[in-house]
Amino acid sequence: MAGRRAGVADLRGPGFLNSDPTELKTALAREARALGFDCIGITEPGTIENAGKHFLEFIASGGHGDMDWLANQPERRVDPRGLWQDVRSVIMLGVNYGPDQDPLAILRQRTRAAISVYAQGDDYHDLIKKRLKALARWLVATAPSEVKVFVDTAAVMEKPLAQAAHLGWQGKHTNLVSREFGSWLFLGAIYTTLELPRDHAEIDHCGSCQACLDICPTSAFPAPYKLDARRCISYLTIENKGPIPHEFRKAIGNRIYGCDDCLAACPWNKFAQEGREAKLAARGELRAPELAELSRLDDVAFRALFTKSPVKRIGRDRFLRNVLIAIGNSGDVTLAEEARRLLDDANPMVRGAAVWALGQLMSRDEFVAMKIAAMDRESDESVREEWELAS
Repeated sequence: MAGRRAGVADLRGPGFLNSDPTELKTALAREARALGFDCIGITEPGTIENAGKHFLEFIASGGHGDMDWLANQPERRVDPRGLWQDVRSVIMLGVNYGPDQDPLAILRQRTRAAISVYAQGDDYHDLIKKRLKALARWLVATAPSEVKVFVDTAAVMEKPLAQAAHLGWQGKHTNLVSREFGSWLFLGAIYTTLELPRDHAEIDHCGSCQACLDICPTSAFPAPYKLDARRCISYLTIENKGPIPHEFRKAIGNRIYGCDDCLAACPWNKFAQEGREAKLAARGELRAPELAELSRLDDVAFRALFTKSPVKRIGRDRFLRNVLIAIGNSGDVTLAEEARRLLDDANPMVRGAAVWALGQLMSRDEFVAMKIAAMDRESDESVREEWELAS
């Protein structure tokens, strides 16, 4: 969700004339798999009209929160031709990132941090874009065409397009679900001027299941297939730039970057673990790091730990805000000292989160005594309000 920039590459080439479309599609799929893509499908630009209507309703409801880039020029998002009028075919590709262990087990280790599965390795934007560009170069060298590549960084509705291209369907949690890979697919798109054979759209296989809705800690789904991002832990810990609203802090638990609950609950995930070789490697140090260690990161150490990671984009201050909420939820009084140290942090959002964490871990008498001393030197009104609310 974070750091939207125009992620587009224009690639042109003379190619070979008279390529048979069906043979070209077969060769394209073969090349895609050789490059590490797990699935590929093709659709035409004008197939997501209904999804576009739902998107506009979502924006009108304010469910996108502070993600203003979503509401910017919506006409470019609801139809691929609004972004590039020359597009004739949309090639959708997926890479399986299914975890090799239960992603919810970490939630029981309350002194350790839960980082969303997709963010435990290198930034998927970079990884997938390299593969997309390689495939696009192959395409323009094989058939005369123009192409543009996208990976979650431009006005592209990847999930509806992926459903139209038969990669999966949008489940009740609004994420793509695949019969082969469950809820664990990174998506990328190649727009091309070529007329390629289309795949038929995938149908919805959710049935009566609503496991993804029932497990959501913050009730972020007002109805099946509808998300209020303002209540979503992924939004709150990544996109949200200010203090985390009090009503959601306890529910966040030890999730410091994103949330996998609705994805992990999907019954279709059982197929994602059977003989798949294209999983993206998680870094050992990001699987279950200690909250105490994370709380001690200064800006240099933060950047070093999260080099090439999507976590790096939220910055050290928002990251420590999240870590402190997790410390407050840990129930471990020994972590109070880590929060106490951050009462002197230069960033008021960090100081405010430290106040909340201390209020959860310390006895009332200890906390009130600390408040009296702290209020004499605290000038930021938001932090002072945290002291008042916590005492």
